[in-house]
Amino acid sequence: MSTQPLPTYFLSHGGGPWPFMMDQVGHLYAKLDASLRDIPRQIGVTPKAVLVVTAHWEGPDFTLSSSARPPMLYDYGGFPAHTYEVKYSAPGEPELAARIKQMLDAGGHPARLDGQRGFDHGTFSAMYPVYPNADVPIVQLSLKHGLDPKTHLEVGRLLAPLRKEGVLIVGSGLSYHNLRAFNAQGAAASHQFDDWLRAAMALPPAQRTAALMEWDKAPAARMAHPREEHLLPLMVALGAAEDEVAAVPYHEDAFMGAMAVSSFRFG
Repeated sequence: MSTQPLPTYFLSHGGGPWPFMMDQVGHLYAKLDASLRDIPRQIGVTPKAVLVVTAHWEGPDFTLSSSARPPMLYDYGGFPAHTYEVKYSAPGEPELAARIKQMLDAGGHPARLDGQRGFDHGTFSAMYPVYPNADVPIVQLSLKHGLDPKTHLEVGRLLAPLRKEGVLIVGSGLSYHNLRAFNAQGAAASHQFDDWLRAAMALPPAQRTAALMEWDKAPAARMAHPREEHLLPLMVALGAAEDEVAAVPYHEDAFMGAMAVSSFRFG
């Protein structure tokens, strides 16, 4: 048991398999890469495992990857051939997955186990810069159909005890995710929404939670997130550290040349 709870994170994970294309796109991802590589220093310890809430997995119930040796899931298209052969060989943690299922079941959010699910790019593209040696076990948690922010907040609350047990809780998404305007066309909306999001993070905890539960009323909200799957991992990370101060370990105003994006740490 850890005496000091680990922080939780919402990470903007970038696009596709970018960490494996640094020769081609490194100049676009330098700030994000540096922020992810700094996480071990911020934490100060090596976690026993990482629970990644990934924007790239949804189900009728919350579902946990339970394989001891998760395969790879190349859930993208149009990238160089070598990116469909990359491996991130972090082990799974079946016992942790089973325990989390029990926690969610007991808390009124029935969960499932999936022994076949591989690491999607929301997981391996975010975690490779953090733990490049792939030596920290990872369990993935899906989103639930309906994408209700309150439901995901409640699940985060149920997961909070893991923080004292050495489990790092990471929500992997993107603070701006409109693929039809993932360029200069989306610049204004990304800045408006990101300004609101960072201001909401600075509110007292109860007000912060209330604001995020109504995120779709924020400026440019639906331009920034026509569909909110890339924002919902934030609700889980928040719920697991709801009374903690938020920090902004990563922000840039010209991601991909134009857009504002951020990551957040709680605790």
